[in-house]
Parts: sequence; C-alpha cells; structure tokens
Amino acid sequence: MYLLLGVAAATLALGLVAYASEWFERAELDTVDLRFAIRGDQPPPNRVVVVGVDDKTFDDLDVQWPFKRGLHARVMDRLARDGAKVIAYDVQFTEPSPFPREDERLLDAAERHAERLVLATAESDGGRTKVLGDGEAFEAIGGRVGNAVLPADPNAVRRRVPHSIQGVASFAVATVEQGTGRRVEREPFGDRGAWIDFHGPGGTLPFVSFSDVLRGEFAPGTFRGAYVVVGAANNTLHDEAPTSTSGSELMWGPEIQAEAVETILSDFPLRDSPGWVGIAALLVLALVPGFMSTRLSPSRTLLGCLGVAAVAGGAVQLAFLAGIVVPVVVPLASLAFATVGTLAVAAVLEAFERQRVRDAFARFVPQAVVDVVLDQTAGELRLGGTERECTVLFSDLRGFTSYAETRPPERVIEVLNAYLTEMSDAILDHGGTLVCYMGDGIMAVFGAPLDQPDHRDRALAVAREMLARLDAFNEAMRDEVAGGFRMGIGINTGLVMSGNVGSARRLEFTTIGDTVNTASRIEGMTKGTPYQVFVAESTLTGLRERADDLVYVDEMPVRGRQGGVRLWALAREERSPASDVVALRTARVSHPA
Repeated sequence: MYLLLGVAAATLALGLVAYASEWFERAELDTVDLRFAIRGDQPPPNRVVVVGVDDKTFDDLDVQWPFKRGLHARVMDRLARDGAKVIAYDVQFTEPSPFPREDERLLDAAERHAERLVLATAESDGGRTKVLGDGEAFEAIGGRVGNAVLPADPNAVRRRVPHSIQGVASFAVATVEQGTGRRVEREPFGDRGAWIDFHGPGGTLPFVSFSDVLRGEFAPGTFRGAYVVVGAANNTLHDEAPTSTSGSELMWGPEIQAEAVETILSDFPLRDSPGWVGIAALLVLALVPGFMSTRLSPSRTLLGCLGVAAVAGGAVQLAFLAGIVVPVVVPLASLAFATVGTLAVAAVLEAFERQRVRDAFARFVPQAVVDVVLDQTAGELRLGGTERECTVLFSDLRGFTSYAETRPPERVIEVLNAYLTEMSDAILDHGGTLVCYMGDGIMAVFGAPLDQPDHRDRALAVAREMLARLDAFNEAMRDEVAGGFRMGIGINTGLVMSGNVGSARRLEFTTIGDTVNTASRIEGMTKGTPYQVFVAESTLTGLRERADDLVYVDEMPVRGRQGGVRLWALAREERSPASDVVALRTARVSHPA
C-alpha cells in the first residue's frame, strides 16, 4: 500500500511540475486541434464576410501589389453603399505611397466612412500608430485602428486572439467595438488571449473576391449589416498561417481575423476551464491505478485504466462541445505514469508473493506439482475447492508418546523432526500432497490438487516405503528404543473436497469428506493387530498394478458409518533397497548432541 501511495504521490508531484513548466504545452495545443476535428465543421456565420485579394483579383485587374490606394477607396465606397456595418481593412496604410493623389482618395474615403471603418497596423509605440500618417487623427474623426498581429503558439499555429498588443486594441476587438459601440472587456481574454472558435478550414466563411466588389459584381445586400474583413488571400502576399482547423493547409489572414471577430461577437464560445479543474483531474487520475490494483489483477487494472482514459477523453470532448477547454495531456500522462508505476510495483510484489506462495506450498507437495498449480491459478492460492476422487493416507507413530515422556524436549523435537522428514520425503517423492502434521501423525492425499490417475498405486507404494524408512529409523534409534517404534497406516479411496481453506491472510490446503474420515478410522484399526497398514477395498479394486503382498483381513465396522469396510493388509513388511540409504540419512538421531 505504501508503495502504491508513493507512486501516486510521485505522479502528482510530476504533474504539478509539468503544469508549472508547461512541458506538455505543445501536445495540449495539439489536442485542442483534435477536439475541433472531432467536432467537425460548423455552419458558417452570416454576420461576417471576407473580401479577399485573391488570384481572381490579380487575373481580373492585371495589376501588381501594392494596389493604388484609389482602388481601396472605391472598395470602401462599394461596401458602405451595400450597407456593411463595419469595414475592417486588414491592409496597412502607414507610409505615404508614390502616388499622392491616390493617397488623397484613400483619405477622403476614410473620412467618409470613418464611423464604420477599422484600419490595421502591425506596429505601435506606446499606443501610437502611423495609420494614415497619424492614427490618433483618424480615430479623432470616429475611425478605429487595430493591431492585426495574431501571436502564434509554440508550434506556429494561430489559435487565440489577444485583447490588445503594445497598447493598441487587437484588430478583432477594434472591429467589434466599432460595430457595437461598446467596450470589449479584457477578462475573457486572460493572459494568453481568447480561443478563436473556428467554424472550419479555410473557405468556410462567406467569401467575395476583391475585384468583384470593386466592379460591383455581387448581389445587392451581400454585405448589409455585416462585419466585412478585407485582406490578402493570395500566396504571394504571405498573409496566411496554420490554425486549429486548417490541418496541413493554411488559412488566409483575413479569414482568421473574421473568425476572431465572430468569436467575440458570440461572447467567446470557447473558454478555459478554471485552474482547479486540471489539478483535480490530475489528482483523481493519479490515484485511480493504485485504487484499482488493490481490487483487480494487473491485467484488469490495465484494462480499467485504459477505460478510465477513454472516459476522460470523452468527458474532455463533451466539455469542449459545451464550450469549455479542459486540460487533458498532463492528467492523461499522469494516469499513464501512475499505471506503469503501479503495474511495476504490482509485478514486483507479485514476484515476491509468488515466491512466498511457492515456498509455502512446496512444503506440502512436490516441486513439479507446485509449478503446475501456480500456473493454473496465475500464481495465487485462492480460497475454494473442487470435488474429485483421491486416495487418502493417514499414519501414526506408535510408542512415540511414551518415548517423549522420558526425554528432554530438545531431543524429542529432534527425533520427531527426523522421523517426519523421512516420512514426508517418501510422500513427496511419490507425488503425494502432504496435507498436515498431527503431532507424530501425518495426513497425505494422492490425486489432489492435480489429477493422478494412478493415485491408488502411489499411496500403496508410499506405505511400503514408509515401512522401509521406519525400519531404517528404528535401526538408528536402537540404543534408545528397545524393539523400535511401530506405525499405523490407513489408506482409503473415494470422493473428497480438496482446496484452500482459511482466510486471505492465512491459507491451508486440505481435503474433507467421508473418505477422509474413513481413512483416519482405518488407521486407528491397525492398533492391536499384527499389521501396520490397512488398505480399504476401494483402493485395492482400482490398482493398476497387482499387489501380491496384500491379504484380506475382514469386513470391519467403521464408527460413523452404517456399513463396514472390507480391509486388506500388507502381509509382509520387508526392508526395501531404499532403507539402507535412509539409514544413513537418519543415523544422526542415534547420536544426540
């Protein structure tokens, strides 16, 4: 948990640093362009019109740029006569031209239409401009001057319009103020300008060629009540730039200005979300992976985080459609970082846990069985179980209690551990599962947790080896135990419930059922008989190999069962070749420290 909290804290800290340092500013701006693309083109507005000095104009007029200023005066007259509300002229007239008479014609037109005219500049000195020689003089007669510079974002894309530049209102702001007669407040622009709500790529807004206006070749009323932006729309004039909706193409300068004008007239349809929204999104998404990992597997945590990212992206787009630009890159980057960090922590913890489980489970089953079980359970020991046919073996060491009463505790534990080691090895070497120790008693199962078609044969083979190992053990203990220890072994086959029981904090593998209880009773029946191993008929009838050393004993009643159980016993209990090896391994118990 502490590691997960550390990942979340580190993610949050990096996210805050990213916000402060604007590491992802360019990527964030690209997502704004993507949001425009997902939204798609919008219907063009009817209150802004672009008049462009385009290729058609040059073909029609057969003149070079810059045009004589009398042509611009005639265009102003045409637009005014058709009822244009504002004539926003995105062409600079800051220096005298070589043709003084043409300059006079422009000045006369500017005076005639001053109250509806906005002229552009790209330079200012503390709010002073040189438009028509002296911008202040022009504004004194009712005209407006606007700074037509649109600052570019880090990737050279025009996305915002400022309120003012170098003390002069921006061209779009001046245009709107000229048309509405009201002051445009600075607040919606913030420190970085207001988002321009582009309706689509270049060519979306109503467009009329400069030459058509000059010649009067347009439908009457085309410009009535409109904000008309006049400017360059030709590659040779270099008034073009990429925008949020232009894609790989460029948009003409007057089109960008017209979109900015419409944005202001529409009361800024796109606005930045409050600063706390991005911080809140960062905090939530930094915590999500850790929260999920405490309840889901790593693969599901990954899928869950991908789902959260998709939901977050959808929410950002919905907010955009509602007119709110929410930051998304830093929160999603934080989600990605937190997800990777959380999965890395989970992988490390899982590796440790898998090894812990392996070590714990290996105490009860052979290593090969451990590998298969963990692979089947994805490295986890889970609560729950299954019903299957198994062979259950119970054993008990006879005479050990009396021996322990007269020996020091250290010696008793030493001898018991040596005995249990030998018997456990016999069980594990034959693929059995050691379920538990009960003092000097042992419970083992064959055929669980993995299927073993020959589980009966394995159990019987273990019983033989346990007797052989007991012989070697007694040989090692001959100086302490006269006559040696005896053993009782009961073997029974049937359906059992096998699985992990306990709690999430402590699990044990066990088997339960009537078959288990009967096997325990059968082991107890060996007391007072000359036999050390009793085998139930249910085990005998399913053996794959003949057991010539088994003899029929009798059908004996079993406490807790209505019917008896037919039992066989090992007729001879001979030493096996393994007993000599066992004797060497247990010799240490005959020489206590």
